[in-house]
Amino acid sequence: MLGALGLLLGNRADIKSLFEPNQKCIVEGIFDVESHHLEHLFASEELDYQKLCILRREISPSGKSRAFVNDTPVTLEILRKIGSHLMDIHSQHDTLMLGASDFQLELLDLLGGHQNLKSGYHKIFSHYKSALNDLKRLKEEAAKLRKDYDYYHFLFTEIEEIAPKADEQQKLEAELTVLENTTELTERLSQAHFILDNPEHSVLEQLKTIIANLSQTSKLSEEFRPLLERAQSSLFELKDLTDEISQSIETLEANPERESVVKDRLDRIYALLKKHQVESIQELLELKNQFEEKIDKTSNLDLSLEKAEKSVNKLAKELLSQAELLHKARVKIAPETEKNTMALLAGLGMPDARLKVDLQPVPPGPTGADQVRFLFSANKGSKLQDIKSVASGGEFSRIMLAFKYIMAGKTKLPTIIFDEIDTGISGEVAVRMGKMIQQMSLKHQVMAITHLHQIAAQGEQHYYVFKDNSGEKTISRIRQLNEEERIYEVASMIGGEDPTEGLLINTRQLMEQYRTK
Repeated sequence: MLGALGLLLGNRADIKSLFEPNQKCIVEGIFDVESHHLEHLFASEELDYQKLCILRREISPSGKSRAFVNDTPVTLEILRKIGSHLMDIHSQHDTLMLGASDFQLELLDLLGGHQNLKSGYHKIFSHYKSALNDLKRLKEEAAKLRKDYDYYHFLFTEIEEIAPKADEQQKLEAELTVLENTTELTERLSQAHFILDNPEHSVLEQLKTIIANLSQTSKLSEEFRPLLERAQSSLFELKDLTDEISQSIETLEANPERESVVKDRLDRIYALLKKHQVESIQELLELKNQFEEKIDKTSNLDLSLEKAEKSVNKLAKELLSQAELLHKARVKIAPETEKNTMALLAGLGMPDARLKVDLQPVPPGPTGADQVRFLFSANKGSKLQDIKSVASGGEFSRIMLAFKYIMAGKTKLPTIIFDEIDTGISGEVAVRMGKMIQQMSLKHQVMAITHLHQIAAQGEQHYYVFKDNSGEKTISRIRQLNEEERIYEVASMIGGEDPTEGLLINTRQLMEQYRTK
C-alpha cells in the first residue's frame, strides 16, 4: 500500500508489482487542500486548483505510465512537485539513510526552510557547469584548430592562388576542344564556304538562277510569288551564313601557346577537384569558404576563450556568493536544530543525548559548498561521533521522529505517514513517541503503521491491514475499525489473541485517557 502511495508521489512504476499483469492498474488519491493555501503551486504549473485535489497514476500492462492532477495529464516531474506538497512518507529506509551526509544536509535544509536559497544556488550552479563545459569544449576545439591551422591555411591558399571561377571549367574545356581541332575545323569550314561561294557552280549562283526563274513564273501568275519570296529570303540567309563562315575561318588559327595555357589551367583545376574529391568548382569554392571559416575561427580563438573565461569567472563569483548565503543560513539553523532536537530527545527518554551539526567547507557542488556531519552522543561523558557509528536502532528512530516533528511545525504538509518509526523502542519511550505523533496530528493528517500498543492506543481512528486468502490469490485489504473493534485490536497488541474482559476494560480506559489528553 505504501508502494501505491509512492506511485502517487511519482516513484518509478514496476510492472512486476502489478496484481493483474494483463489489466491496467489505477491508483488514485484525494486530498483536501482547502486550508493549505496551495493555489500558487497549481498556478505555477498551469493546473486548475480545486479544494479536493485528485492525484491519479495509471500503469498499463506494457509498462507505460500516465499521471494526472485533477484529471489533467502531467509529467512525473510535475506529479512529484505537487505530491511533495501534499504528503510525506517516512519509511524504514529513511531511518537507515539518516547516517548519510547527503541525507543529513537535505534534512538540515528542510528544517531551515532553505528551499528558495537552494533553488537559486542550483540555478547558478547549472549555469556555471554549462559555462565550464563550454570553456572546456572551446579549449579542446582551440587546441585542435591550432594544430590544424597550418593545414587548413595551406589548403585555402592553394585554392586562393588558382582562384577558379564557378563556370570556368566548362568554358576552358570548350576552348581547348577548338584549339586541339583547329586544322580539321578550318578544313571543314573552308569546304562549306567553297560550296556556297566558289567561282564555278556555287550554291549562291545556282540559287540566283532559281530566283530568276521564279521571278518570271510569278510574273505569269501571282500564285507562285510566295515561292519567289522564300527563295529570295533563302538567298539573304545563305549570304549571311557565307560571311559568318568566312569570319570564323579568319579567326581560326593554330595557337600552341594558348593551347598550352588552357591545358595547364585545366590540369590544375582537375588536380584540385581530385585532391578534394569533389565534382565541380562550385563544391571546391564551398570547401574554400569552410577552410576560411576555420582559419578565421582560429584567428579569433583568443577573443572567444577570453570571453568564455570571463563568463566562467563571473558565474564562479556569483556561485560562491550564493553558496555563502546558503552556508550562513545553514550555520544559523544548526544551533536551533541541535537545541530543538536535544529537547525532544530528552522527552523521548534520552536526557543526556547531544547532537552537533558539523559543517565543513567543500568545493561547490550541486547542493552547495558545505559537507555536513551529524555528531551524536546518547550518554553523558561520551565523545561525539558520527551518528551512523554510535546510534542504535531505537535511537535512530527517536532522532528521526524528532526531526520530522520539527519539520512538521515548519510546513503545511497535509499528510504525513510513518512506517514503523518506532523500531527498537518500547515502554514509556513509546508512550512519549505516541504523544509527539498525536501533537503532530493537530496540524496534519498523520498515519502511523505500528506494532506498539502505546502508539496505537493514542490514535483517533484505526485501520486494520490484513491478508485475505479466501480467493485464488492472496489480497491485501484494509478496513476501518469501529469503536469496539479498535479496543479489541489494541488489547490484542497488549495481551495477545482473545484478550480478557479485564484487559478490554483497561484498554478502553487507556484509550479514553489518551483521548482526553
